[in-house]
Amino acid sequence: MKKVFLLLTALLGAAHILFAQSRGRTNIDSLPQIEISSQADIHFLSPEPIQYADISSHSIVGDMPVKNLLRIKLVPDSLRHLQQDCTGLGVITIVGESFIAQYRLVFTNSPGQQIPSAIAIQPEQCRPLDFPGITLTTPQMKTYAMDILHRGKKSDIRKAKAYGLTAILNHVYTVGDHVFLDVAFQNKTNLPYDIDELRFKIEDKKITKATNVQSIEIKPDWKLYPQESFKREYHNIYVFKKVTFPDSKILNVELTEKQISGRTITLKIKYKDVLDADAL
Repeated sequence: MKKVFLLLTALLGAAHILFAQSRGRTNIDSLPQIEISSQADIHFLSPEPIQYADISSHSIVGDMPVKNLLRIKLVPDSLRHLQQDCTGLGVITIVGESFIAQYRLVFTNSPGQQIPSAIAIQPEQCRPLDFPGITLTTPQMKTYAMDILHRGKKSDIRKAKAYGLTAILNHVYTVGDHVFLDVAFQNKTNLPYDIDELRFKIEDKKITKATNVQSIEIKPDWKLYPQESFKREYHNIYVFKKVTFPDSKILNVELTEKQISGRTITLKIKYKDVLDADAL
C-alpha cells in the first residue's frame, strides 16, 4: 500500500509540472529550488558560454568571471530584511547558446544546512532555445574540432618556412556555413617561440607600388586551444563563419613572436583551398 501511495504521489507531482509547463508556460513553483545564504557565493556552471542572465531580486548581485560561469551572492545590506520576513528571492534566468534555464531562489539561514557553492546546469533543467546568429554551439564546435584532430594528418595543403619555423595548413573542413582551419606551426630551432599574436588577414595577391594595400583582418569565432608558447610544435583548430573573398585576394595567416626576437611567419591560403574544403 505504501508503494502504491508513493507511486501516486510521484505521478501527481509529474502531472503538476507538465500542467505548469503546458501551453508554453512555466510557473515559478515548478522551477528547481536553490537555497542561498550569506555563507558562500553560488557558482552556476554552464555547458555553453552564457549569453544572458537575469536576477529578479535586488537582494542578489551577480557577475560572470568567465564566459560559462555565473557567480551570485547576497547583498550584505539585505541580510537584515531577509532574516526578518523574507525567504523567496524570485527567479534567476540563465541563457546559453541553445538553452534557457531558470531556478527559484530561496534564502535560508538555518545553521548546519548544506548550501551548494557550485551548481552544474543539467540538460533536464534546460529548455531549447534558438539564439539569434548562433548556428553552431561551442560544445558542437569543440566536438567537430576534436574529430578533426583524431583524423590525423593526410597531406599539407599549404606550407611556408621562415626563421627555422614551418607553418602548415593541414585541412579545411566545413560544417554548414562554418569553416574549420586545421593549422600547425613547427619550430626546428632550439629557441622556444613565445606567441605574441596570430592574425588572419584578407589581402591582395599582388601588391604594386602604384596601388594602395587593402587589408581586412578577420577574427575566428572560436579556437580549440588558447595561444601560448611552444618549443617544437603548436597545433590548433580555428573556426570562421562564412569566410569568402575574391580570387584576387588571399587569406594570410600571420604568426608573430614577442619581442625581442620578433620572428614572423606568414602562411598564404587561397580561396580555392576554402572552396575545396571537405564536409564534416
